[in-house]
Amino acid sequence: MSEPPHPEARELVLAHGWNATSYQILNPGIAHWFSSGGDAVVGYADHAGVRVVAGAPVASADRLAEVVSEFEASAAAEGKSVCYFCAEDRLGRLLGPRRSHALVLLGAQPSWDPAGWAERIAARPSVRAQLARARRKGVVVTEEATQAAERDAGIEDCLTRWLATRGLPPLHFLVEPETLGNLRDRRIFVARRSGGTAGFLVASPIPARRGWLVEQFVRAPDAPNGTVELMIDAALTALARDGARYVSLGLAPLARRSDPLPGSQPPAWLRLLLGWMRAHGRRFFDFRGLEEFKAKFAPAAWEPVVAICNGPAVTPRPVYAIAAAFTGGQPMRTLARGLARAAGRELGIGSASGRRAGR
Repeated sequence: MSEPPHPEARELVLAHGWNATSYQILNPGIAHWFSSGGDAVVGYADHAGVRVVAGAPVASADRLAEVVSEFEASAAAEGKSVCYFCAEDRLGRLLGPRRSHALVLLGAQPSWDPAGWAERIAARPSVRAQLARARRKGVVVTEEATQAAERDAGIEDCLTRWLATRGLPPLHFLVEPETLGNLRDRRIFVARRSGGTAGFLVASPIPARRGWLVEQFVRAPDAPNGTVELMIDAALTALARDGARYVSLGLAPLARRSDPLPGSQPPAWLRLLLGWMRAHGRRFFDFRGLEEFKAKFAPAAWEPVVAICNGPAVTPRPVYAIAAAFTGGQPMRTLARGLARAAGRELGIGSASGRRAGR
């Protein structure tokens, strides 16, 4: 099995990782800052003069405030501001009351105590129907050994075919699709049907909460309906059996299902932008569809997820920097490629409809 490129960062994540995205600071392309005491780490990407943090500092709860101050002082010494992207309640409640920081609600993430998973699913007829449908179609989900999964050509091919169906080119930073190159510490559940790979699910650890983040669920384009539901059910059942106390399916962007953290009201220009994205961004990403999909599993809680900028107000610069972090510094090029994909897809749909109408 391949070794992670930053063993010191990994050790700190496994000791203190609390944010749901804490393990993802080990993703490719993320830089690391270490506290002077060596007891905390921050994963980040630099763009447009902004240090975009992947989630929140990884530190013990009693050291979090000091680590934030030291990290922001280090960034300021290099002429950079800071934006914590996908931070959660712990950091939000620390920095939200400060006039020196501005919060923006990004959405909400659903979470469960896996110990109650079976009872929740038993009360959801629509989910049970999807599970039964996938089983009738011959889908079987098993947890795979990570070393074998890293070398499995069928899983890799499933990922490639799934990425080809996305509205945008592959993004990175906190949504890294290439997790198969290093599954150490992660768990992978694979759906198979008739000897082929119908999908897979990757979960990464949230050690300080005895928890797991379902960071990736991939479904082959020809997989039967219910395949993803069956993978999620298998994963949470296994995690419950192994004593996990917390599982999240990750951020549902722009979801309005959680109570906002204090101070998380965005400026008017950003409210308009986020509203437009929710209303019209479906050709690139189905925000509402993802939210509804996660909601049907009856989460025990919806937790607020925020961006926090170390300034009195959010300006366009950190928004651009966040987009650059996810697109490898090329947000405009990625948007143009996404528009081209969307146009091609719509033209293809129009052509197919025309052919059907002419029959």
